[in-house]
Amino acid sequence: MLRKFLIVLLFVPLFVKAQNLGPGAFARMGFYARGMGMGNAMTAVIEGDLVGFYNPAAALFQKKNSINVGYSFLALDRSLNFASFTKRFELGKKFVDSKPRSIAGLSFGVVNSGVSGIEERDAQGIKTGDISTSENLFFLSLSKTFFEDFAAGLTIKFYDYQLYKDVKANALGFDFGLIYKLGENFTLAFNLTDLNAKYRWDTNQLYGLQGRNTEDSFPLGKTVGAAYVVQKVNVLLSGEFASYSSDYNIFRFGCEWGAYENLYLRVGIDEFNVSNFDEPVKPSFGFSYARIVKGWFVGFDYAYVLEPYSPSGIHVIGLNIKI
Repeated sequence: MLRKFLIVLLFVPLFVKAQNLGPGAFARMGFYARGMGMGNAMTAVIEGDLVGFYNPAAALFQKKNSINVGYSFLALDRSLNFASFTKRFELGKKFVDSKPRSIAGLSFGVVNSGVSGIEERDAQGIKTGDISTSENLFFLSLSKTFFEDFAAGLTIKFYDYQLYKDVKANALGFDFGLIYKLGENFTLAFNLTDLNAKYRWDTNQLYGLQGRNTEDSFPLGKTVGAAYVVQKVNVLLSGEFASYSSDYNIFRFGCEWGAYENLYLRVGIDEFNVSNFDEPVKPSFGFSYARIVKGWFVGFDYAYVLEPYSPSGIHVIGLNIKI
């Protein structure tokens, strides 16, 4: 019986530039249209629609319960989809000025990704069928205020990778985030991502004696960010520095303008790699518009990301509902 092999998987990474990002690369492409439209510079952002994905400490700044769903159009038969729910809690009796003693936040969601239409061929190169891969991230973020202007949060992340038939792996990781407010308009933030996360592969069932057990550790992400709101012109500015390895240290920048009531325009730059200036950046832009529909605040989001090394960019559409 001829042993089958996957030609495409040997030569084409799951996501563009995955060699720089390591395992779990799909999760570092961003989350939902707002974040990707702002270049993923969301670590210190505490205004507008928030998800604990970027910084677990941010969940408690969500004003109303928020449901986000998103779908992406990518080249090379790839998929990237999102869903999340974020809620804020007020803890303890309120002060005289009606402020709660402390605030907590919860955010949970899923990122679904994969590649379809992969040709499976035997040792003679004859096509025997089409297969697909699936990689998913499930996360739960919890956050709490410890002082009036200081918040911390923790995210529990579970990765599930279905690569091929009997080849699959799981990983459990943790994110830890901090946010400090310097006045009403300026915030600083710090975030650690994918602590302890690693894929453990076992190919003995597929290859028998030629199989092996291997481990792929996720890069430990360290991010420092800042955000500032220019209230006079209703503009949000954000920026951050993220380090994943000695040769992958990047800046991200984002800008959001409230151009009209419930209409927001965005631009961003992601992956400005200061360790290698030859690497192209990922510019992006997007917008959101929302209105009240039968008592619910419903928003439509869109983002476009120019993806290097890909025949076309990424289109991200999303729906946000506040209840």
